[in-house]
Amino acid sequence: MAKTFTALVVGAQGVIGRNLVDHLKTLPDWDIIGLSRRGGDDEGVRHIAVDLLDPVDTQRKLSPLTHVTHVFYTAYQDRPTWAELVPPNVAMLQHVLDAIEPVADHLQHVSLMQGYKVYGGHLGPFKTPARETDAHFMPPEFMHDQQRLLEARQQGKAWTWSGIRPAVVGGFALGNPLNLALGIAVYASMSRELGIPLRFPGKPGAYDRLLQMTDAGLLAKAMVWAATEPRCANEAFNIANGDLFRWSDMWPFIAGYFGLELATPLPLSLDSVMADKEQLWQSMQARHGLQPHPYADVSSWRFADFVFSWDYDMFGDDSKSRRFGFHEYADTKAMFAALFDDFRRRKIIP
Repeated sequence: MAKTFTALVVGAQGVIGRNLVDHLKTLPDWDIIGLSRRGGDDEGVRHIAVDLLDPVDTQRKLSPLTHVTHVFYTAYQDRPTWAELVPPNVAMLQHVLDAIEPVADHLQHVSLMQGYKVYGGHLGPFKTPARETDAHFMPPEFMHDQQRLLEARQQGKAWTWSGIRPAVVGGFALGNPLNLALGIAVYASMSRELGIPLRFPGKPGAYDRLLQMTDAGLLAKAMVWAATEPRCANEAFNIANGDLFRWSDMWPFIAGYFGLELATPLPLSLDSVMADKEQLWQSMQARHGLQPHPYADVSSWRFADFVFSWDYDMFGDDSKSRRFGFHEYADTKAMFAALFDDFRRRKIIP
């Protein structure tokens, strides 16, 4: 039976894209095409390996995809500085649009993955709760440039766009530099292996600030909702679990999950102290019968250091999505527990 929609998931192997693919597979009306640098092997999904930084490769791989109705753009290229993030991340989006727009006659929607960088949350203390109507700040910021590109391309077109703005996303993926939950799980597992208590490694002021997270499964539902609900056309939405937390409350819960004693927080650079732990990781894999994933694929220390450095509140107002009709929510402690359970089932951690 022919499907009603065809989703092009750009960045299908990342935390967000992978969970979106899993959600789309549960829906009866969707054909799914996943784009990533390394491709994939997933029943029910057509995976295409493509270098989105190469316009020729992008054009060649995407030009046959004439039946795409929805583009879900979740791709991301990491760079050392905020300014260096702009050229590659804007170029990749432009290359996708240049390839798809001319051939996909029935294109209905382009969903753009954003985040609280839109509000300057990565730069320092910002206005909270952040709202979708908050003004942009002084560039450079690739998320602003991506949105302006999308708005300009959409003018006079039949298709619409949406901007989806999650908090820190919790989900499963390997080899992803932005996977906080996996970083915490590996850090806690190594603490247990070494027989030491669990310490919060962030800045002292970060332990008691208010934060949000966004469950990747909930985010996937929100993306599909915004892409198919007419009222959401050309709108942006903050998407979060629905609760706020402080590490001072969450860290004891995490320690308890891993059967660890809790010790006084101590500022540590995980990027530094975990750099020599590959041999420990390999010994843990052998001792506990874990899957032989390379240490680099489970390491997201730079991103964990970044999150644990927020000695200011980091949350947005997600009421707009509820006003427009999206009423899903998730409990953040339950999300962490479910993710840790999943990592164990997959034999990533002991």
